[in-house]
Amino acid sequence: MPKQQINKKNNIGDIEQWAIDGDKKYPKDKYYCPTRDIFQARLTGFLEGLRKKLTDDNRAFLLTAIVGEIGNNSFDHNLGKWLGAPGVCFGWESNNCLIILADRGQGVLTTIKKVRPKTNTNQEALRTAFTKVLSGRFPERRGNGLKFVRQVAQTNNIEISFYSGNALCFINNNEFTIKPAAKDVPGTLAIIKF
Repeated sequence: MPKQQINKKNNIGDIEQWAIDGDKKYPKDKYYCPTRDIFQARLTGFLEGLRKKLTDDNRAFLLTAIVGEIGNNSFDHNLGKWLGAPGVCFGWESNNCLIILADRGQGVLTTIKKVRPKTNTNQEALRTAFTKVLSGRFPERRGNGLKFVRQVAQTNNIEISFYSGNALCFINNNEFTIKPAAKDVPGTLAIIKF
């Protein structure tokens, strides 16, 4: 499994650090989206930038859909339950084809346990989130978002490392692996390479 390279000299690396430890000096304002409307505005700018960089408009729209789904989940599942700063951090390096999103929310396990109380580990929770049609916002009839993310990534050569708690979900082409993570992320951290 390839290791995601984040340029630590660039402020985008601060997002990963903030996801792990919540240090208040991070993240930089240009990445921090405390509300959904700010995230949506930056997502629109992201799409415009991708359409200029990529020759395939369809790929730009698919990447934007993935980022939108992950970022919107941060707001949908954490309102009133943030560990410190509310919202999502969202940054990208177009030259390195790298996108990073993070939140300091309650994490996937807590969300999944609301509808599947017998889920005991972060790995089980990630497997459920990426493979089952199930909404963490019970009784709503939703729950296809991360399955959509997985499908798009696997069919369009997009690599995703998605962390929550002490678990990692890695997706690329035909690979779908869930395993213990080397880092512990209280909320979520998604690193996308395209």
